[in-house]
Amino acid sequence: MERGIEEITSIIAGLNKDFKKMLTENADIKALSVKDILTALDGTRKILFTLDDGLVIETVVIPCSGGRTTVCVSSQVGCAMNCQFCYTGRMGLKRNLRTSEIVEQAVFARKLFSTEFGSVTNVVFMGMGEPLHNIDNVIKAAAIMVDEQGLHFSPRKVTVSTSGLVPQLKRFLKESNCALAVSLNATTDEIRNWIMPINRKYNLRLLLDTLRMELRIKHKYRVLFEYVMLQGVNDSIDDARRLVELVRDIPCKINLISFNPHRGSTFKPTSEENIIGFRNVLAEAGCVVLLRPSRGDDQMAACGQLGEPGEFRPPVLRAPPRFRMAA
Repeated sequence: MERGIEEITSIIAGLNKDFKKMLTENADIKALSVKDILTALDGTRKILFTLDDGLVIETVVIPCSGGRTTVCVSSQVGCAMNCQFCYTGRMGLKRNLRTSEIVEQAVFARKLFSTEFGSVTNVVFMGMGEPLHNIDNVIKAAAIMVDEQGLHFSPRKVTVSTSGLVPQLKRFLKESNCALAVSLNATTDEIRNWIMPINRKYNLRLLLDTLRMELRIKHKYRVLFEYVMLQGVNDSIDDARRLVELVRDIPCKINLISFNPHRGSTFKPTSEENIIGFRNVLAEAGCVVLLRPSRGDDQMAACGQLGEPGEFRPPVLRAPPRFRMAA
């Protein structure tokens, strides 16, 4: 399937004139070209966009119950973070997306699926890339999405995710009113250093102390902690108890995510029974806990499954000795 410049240009032409002016002033408008649209069994759509330089990004549209539809946008081609459980990380980083390339993903999803799903209600920066590694363009794109002359989303409905780039996280909290999600995924530096190498630069204590400090002056704001559950790695009851202590005094919600397997990974998802047990420990301690079901995994559209690695592969990191049998 090919939908090229002509179709996207017609979408842009139909936009509010003030929104088009804002895009022109803040972004170099170069239309994305649709390479393919894949439909998962649960109705999730994965859109493959070709950029003007021939690189490909992926955007996911997720219809949910209650009339809610979420578009998951990419912020980079590939990713430099090399999280060991994430397929996108196997690509390495090709380049940052321009502001227009980020915004157009949401514009296109809104136009293409409005008849089928109703309006897009939520945007999450959880596609390809580390959003805060492209912070200038991500802050601009998020601002356009929430501006009343732009896409006019509520700031609470636009969520930017990060693996924990502390200086950029502080800047984001100062400059944006959009929601923040932090991909935590471990309760010790030993494990997080392995599965999320960014922790070697910004460790758990620095990350969480920064959030405590920043959220003291950002009232009525909750951060969302994302926790991908890996069998035998980060899913023990002791992990749950440590997590309770780690997030103490941080206004937050915790999102438990089942690991979505992909080619080349030896990690395994935690059983549903163990996820429930983990959740119960958090809930009994007073934490607000959500369980995120996998969506679109049969089309490689689920969390951690986006992208297509080429010949380059970032290194697979050696597990701590006591975990080598688990990974």
